[in-house]
Amino acid sequence: MEIMKGWDVSDEILGTFVPIIVYWVYSGMYIMLGFLDNYRLHTRKDEDEKNLASKVDVFKGVLLQQAVQAVVATVLFAVTGSDNEGAQTQHTSLVVLARQFFVAMVVLDTWQYFMHRYMHHNKFLYRHIHSQHHRLVVPYAYGALYNHPVEGLLLDTIGGALSFLVSGMSPRASIFFFSFATIKTVDDHCGLWLPGNLFHIFFRNNSAYHDIHHQLYGNKYNFSQPFFVTWDRILGTYMPYSLVKRSSGGFEAQPIKVGKEN
Repeated sequence: MEIMKGWDVSDEILGTFVPIIVYWVYSGMYIMLGFLDNYRLHTRKDEDEKNLASKVDVFKGVLLQQAVQAVVATVLFAVTGSDNEGAQTQHTSLVVLARQFFVAMVVLDTWQYFMHRYMHHNKFLYRHIHSQHHRLVVPYAYGALYNHPVEGLLLDTIGGALSFLVSGMSPRASIFFFSFATIKTVDDHCGLWLPGNLFHIFFRNNSAYHDIHHQLYGNKYNFSQPFFVTWDRILGTYMPYSLVKRSSGGFEAQPIKVGKEN
């Protein structure tokens, strides 16, 4: 029994590394589905020709951001986990978990909306930091976290830390929340519109919605991420779209109208 205890993995370690593993597994699934041209939002030719960053650079950039996230998560759990042993044995009701998840989603959405929007409107920040993410004019799954390291720290890492702290969730609950948030973020960048995708059914913020933002005409719209479109609607940066079938196969997200920018 003592030997088996040596193999136990803490919730803190799982909370740090499971979302990273989920990121690559889920994005890898979409890479394998990339041959489904009838469900792509852009052609494979456009993906190769319009993107300004090589896939090798994207891969390395994502690994760098995940390394920073792992360090911050380790520090955060160390600071907040003094009662960790007791927290692991505490039973939390589904109602409490649902409330924590909802609060975390709202906090993460709010932080990312305003930081994301500011990075677009501040010319210095956009030119030197956020423009790196927009080198992917045609988004694809494992490019979801391709950001400048400063942006990754400000938007994703700090945003995640705030959602964890404000919601009051345990390290164990964070494993599931951040894995879910990771899957949602990858899905929004996957570049596919697959039938029966539950994210497209339950969330207005989806791969087509975010694709609009990556196009030149949508650069100042659809800032919301990763869950709801609430702040875009409230603050006039919501750009609705329609999905149009391309004659060559697949879909294209086209704006219906341009909302009033605030």
